[in-house]
Formats: sequence, structure tokens, C-alpha cells
Amino acid sequence: MFRKFYLFYTYIIICASSCSRQEEKSLFTLQDNSDIGIDFVNQLQDTPGTNVFTFRNYYNGGGVAVGDVNNDGLNDIYLTSNQGDNQLLINKGNWQFENIAEEAGVKGSKYWSTGIAMVDINGDNWLDIYVCNSGNAQGGETENELFINQKDGTFKEEAKSYGLADRGLSTHAVFFDYDLDGDLDCYVLNNSFRPIGSFDFTQNLRQVADELGGDRLYRNDGMKFTPVTQQAGIYSSDIGFGLGVSVADINQDGYPDIYVSNDFFERDYLYINQKNGTFKEEIENQTGHLSLASMGSDIADINNDGQYDIFTTEMLPEGDQRLKIMTSFESYDVVRAKQRDSYYNQYMQNCLQLNNGDGSFSEIAFYSGVAATDWSWGALIFDMDNDGWKDIFVSNGIYKDLTNQDYIEFLANRENMEKVAQGKKFDAKNFIDKMESTPLSNYGFINNKNLTFSNQTEALGLNKVSFSNGAAYSDLDNDGDNDLVVNNVNMPLFVYKNNAETLRKNHVVRVILEGSNLNKNGIGSTIKTFNKGLSTSYYHQTARGFQSSISPNLITIGVGENKVIDSLQIIWPDGKYQTVSKLKADSIYRYSYKDGNRKYSFDKTALNPILLENTRQLFDSVPRHVENDFIDFDNERLMLQMLSTENPYLSKGDLNADGLEDFYFGSSQGSEAAIYLQQTNKSFKRYVPDDFKKQIYLEGAGAVFGD
Repeated sequence: MFRKFYLFYTYIIICASSCSRQEEKSLFTLQDNSDIGIDFVNQLQDTPGTNVFTFRNYYNGGGVAVGDVNNDGLNDIYLTSNQGDNQLLINKGNWQFENIAEEAGVKGSKYWSTGIAMVDINGDNWLDIYVCNSGNAQGGETENELFINQKDGTFKEEAKSYGLADRGLSTHAVFFDYDLDGDLDCYVLNNSFRPIGSFDFTQNLRQVADELGGDRLYRNDGMKFTPVTQQAGIYSSDIGFGLGVSVADINQDGYPDIYVSNDFFERDYLYINQKNGTFKEEIENQTGHLSLASMGSDIADINNDGQYDIFTTEMLPEGDQRLKIMTSFESYDVVRAKQRDSYYNQYMQNCLQLNNGDGSFSEIAFYSGVAATDWSWGALIFDMDNDGWKDIFVSNGIYKDLTNQDYIEFLANRENMEKVAQGKKFDAKNFIDKMESTPLSNYGFINNKNLTFSNQTEALGLNKVSFSNGAAYSDLDNDGDNDLVVNNVNMPLFVYKNNAETLRKNHVVRVILEGSNLNKNGIGSTIKTFNKGLSTSYYHQTARGFQSSISPNLITIGVGENKVIDSLQIIWPDGKYQTVSKLKADSIYRYSYKDGNRKYSFDKTALNPILLENTRQLFDSVPRHVENDFIDFDNERLMLQMLSTENPYLSKGDLNADGLEDFYFGSSQGSEAAIYLQQTNKSFKRYVPDDFKKQIYLEGAGAVFGD
């Protein structure tokens, strides 16, 4: 009997120990909010006047911002609620928080809060809080709020006096020094007031400014912000459906650039800083295709080549069942029409734009394994395990399955459509109750150090299903790794403790920047670390992901197993820089702008061209393919791909027996094929035989040289 009890209890102990070890193996541990003093739920309550039918962004959720607002050395948390009070959670240490929003005067007076930025806007070394507001435009309560830190645990709302009480349906805002004059300017990301069904897609309104719709750029003119949107080259039309905004020095010229992700039919914007107070929009010149309905975005160096890459989220489901239930794809004619009307190449997928360093990007999301994460919002690129390689977190889920194909068919019923259109007879609750609600897991991708990522969501401890929106990372317990805070719709906040300091052998360097007078946190600085076999680059900007911001106070950079950093370089926003050598890892270092005494050279290393000589010099007439506009699908609906667009065909051979290789350049119907004869000076001369001219009505299908 004793032996049976002994074996039984031994089994129980082993199981308990095994479970404990299993929990410890997770890189992230979800905290119990009741244990850490947090009571926050972004609760939505449908009403006849406020629901997903009256406000299309009803389920977009709230944001997260992290920063040390009371200068006690601990990062605090600010959370936005759509219909309730916002919260300011003061970090009291030892994983204890206290909501002081009401006594601090920062719970917000507007109806629907969204994105947040923590920024020292007046240069007094105390973080202020900028809150974006949105909601049903007819309510009129959409002005953004700016809470100025009074240094005594309270804040004063001063958005109007600063010129930042933007009245748009704001999603987020980013503070950055775009003109390098030493103070922080502001880009406000807005979402259009107009219903999607009210647009004529054949009339592209991108160049038409709208009084309330569209984004806004505000220049800081000495604590008064001046709107300079149009003169700076920023689009401000009502087809802007901004959901994400990110800033980085994308082309490595010392000036910050802007990436804007737009929802629905409008394409994203890539604004390249022209160094004269203006921007040039370059998305079509630098990318091949984009996410169709872009959500959140982030910019960071994923492969440690010193170039900043761009990640945007979309809504492509990972599994086949959700793919069939939740997606409807546009017809070929619609896609062609959008391309014709300058909406560019947009596809339902996350996009990971790899910066080639030459003014172009290669989109590699499918190759990298991060293209499909379902209804995704936050896109965060950061080093979860401190191995020196940045990983990816995606917040995921929408409270109601708005694009469920069965539900869309229900709405498409003529009687139901008439009810929606008439409004008076429309019972919104009845229609909303018929929508399915499917919580989804967030995603955690670990960098494989070869341009690919592994989905390690479950192993990381991030697999609890939810309706997650805004998310931010920062070190909440000063242990040297980035913890994670996730805002959810209709369920409690997620606060994840990162256990990298105990589970990994990796090390970090932590940096506090002491910037110039009106940029005290050194926003826009670049920090580079150099070690044998591992170099990293970090651009210091707080607005990241979706409606959220990371801490501007303490920067944590993983350096892998290196216990000593060979050298660390800080490049300040105006180009001054300093280099320090032989730093001991796992320490906090302070660096001051006043110690930067040299100008950094942003001259780019010349890239090796694919052709050794200029193409134009090689040809008397440069080969150029012209495709016809015949659409195979109009005749054969079941074709998987068009067969009439397989040109141009190339083949090579010594056609005239002069010892030099010539080549044949094929053509589509309606164009002439040609032979290019190589000359002794290595140039090519175009030659079109008469027989080629007679066959202009044919579609070339291939070519080969033969005797």
C-alpha cells in the first residue's frame, strides 16, 4: 500500500514539476491583472447611434503607450479606451501598477480615443501625452488632446494653445524632427470621414485636399505648431484611410522619411525627405506591390545590413478554412482598373519590404513566412530574445467577422439591403447579433537570421486567443528585456513579462540618450553596435505598430552572447556622432548630445551595378517590351493564368558568324520582334528583317537559334 501511495505522489510531483518547467520555457509569461493592480477592459457597447454600421472603425480598438512620466526610472503605461476612460498606469516597481488617470487629469474628455504618443514636447525633461481621438464624426468630439506634464503628478490639457487640436478622425501621431532644426514636429494620421460606398474609384482624389479628411503635418515653430501639410508635399485628401505611420531614415541620408499604411482601396505612401522642408512621395518608384488594406506598420533592420526594412499587416488568413470563409478576391478587371487609376499593385497579404539600399525594396513576406496572420493590427519588429536579431510580433483579431461570406450573403439579400439603406427600419442590433465572433491568437515570429522567420507563437507563450489591437514593447521591470503590453476589445489587457534574462544566455546594452534642448530624448538618433560577426542598427523612434508607442526613455539592444561590445556609435539627428569602445554588456549607459563633436558622413558606398556600362550606351535603340491589352479571362474564365502575356522571349547566338553573340528580342501581338547584332565595340545595333514586320499580328511564343 505504501509503495502505491509513494508512486502516486511521485507521479504527481513529477507532473507538477514538468508543468512548471513547461511554463518557464515560455519566453513570455502573461501576468494576472488582479495580481499587478490593473483593471482595464476596452469595452464596447453597441447603441443605435454608435455601432459598426454607423462607424466603420468601430472594432479597431485602443492603443498603448509606454514611457516614464514621473521620472522615477520605471516605464509607465497609458491606455486608450474607445467608449470608457483612458488609463495612466504608474509603475510602482515589482510588477505593481496604479491607475492615476483621474487625479492626474488624463482620462480624456473626448468620446473615442485611439492612438497615443508620449513625448517631451516642451523640452523640460518630463514626458507629455498626446492622445488621438476619433469616432462618429457627427458627434463633433474629435479634437485631439495634449496633456502637458506639470511635474507634480498632474497634467494640463493644452492642445489648442499648441496648435495640435486636430479635428480629423485621427488614428495615430508621430513626433519627429523632419527639418532638423532641433525641435519635434508632428505628423497626424487621419482616417476619412466619407463612407466607402460614396467614392467613385475612377476619379482619384489623392491630389485634392480636404478640410477635415487626410493626414496633417505640423511644423514646430517654437512651441506653436503650424500646419504645413500641402506646402510640404503631404497628401491630405479624403481617400486617405490611415491606419499606420512609421518614421525612419529609409535612404540613409540623415533626414527622417515617413511610411503611411492606408486601409481600403487607397495605396500606401512613402514620403522621402527632400532636405528642404518638403517630401516626395515615392511608393510606386521604390516598391513592386503593397498590402491591399494595410493596417499597422513598423520599420526596422531585420537582417542587420544597416538598412531599414518595412513591415505592414493585412488580413490574409493562415488556414484554408478561414481563407474561404473570410476572403473575397477582386476580379481581374477591378484590379486592372485600380492600377490604371493609380491605386498601384495591392494584394491581400502582409508585406515585408526588404530595403535593397539602392532606392528600391524587394517584397519577401511569403518567402520569409510572415505573409498570412489573419485580421492583423499591430506590427512590431523588435528583438524578443536579445540574440541581436529582430523578431516580429503581430496583434490579431476583430470582435466581429465583418467579411464572413455567409454574413455578406445575408446582407446582400434585397430586403436587408433596403433596410440598411432606409435607416429608420434598420434594427442594427439584430444585424450585428448575426455576425460571428472568432477570437484569434496573436503571432510571434523568431528571426532565423537568413531572411526567414519561424512561427513560434505557442512556444513563446503568446498563443492566447483574443481580439487584440494596439500593442507596445518596452522594459517594464528593468531586467534588460522588452516586455509586451497588448490592448484588447471586450476582454482584459494583456501584460507579458519577458523571461529572456533567465532563459537565454544573451546579453544587452541599454542606452539613455540625453538630447538637445527641445529633443531631450534624442528622437531620430541612430544607435549602431559592432561586434565580430554581429552588428546592429537601431533607429530611435517611438511610434510603432498600430495606435501605439514604445518608451522614449530607455533603449534596449540585444547583442547575443557578446559580453563586451567592441564599439557603439550614436548618430544624433543633426548628424553629430560619437563612438565608444569596449563596453561591458548588461549595463546602462548615458550619452549626451553635447558630446557629439563630429559630423557623420552619410555618403553611400557605391553599389556594384549589374551592367558594367550604362545600358543606354550599349544600344542604338534600347529594347523595350510593349504588351497588348488582350484579356484571356474574358474568353476563358477558368484559366489559372493568362497565356497571352508570356513575352518577351530572348535567345542568343552568333547570327552573322562574326564571332560575337547576338540576341533575339521577342514581341507581343502588335509589336515588332527584333535582332540585336553585337558590334566590335560591344554595343548592339537593332535589326528588323522584313519577315518580322509581316508577322506583327502574331503573338511570339518562343525562339531558338539553329543551323
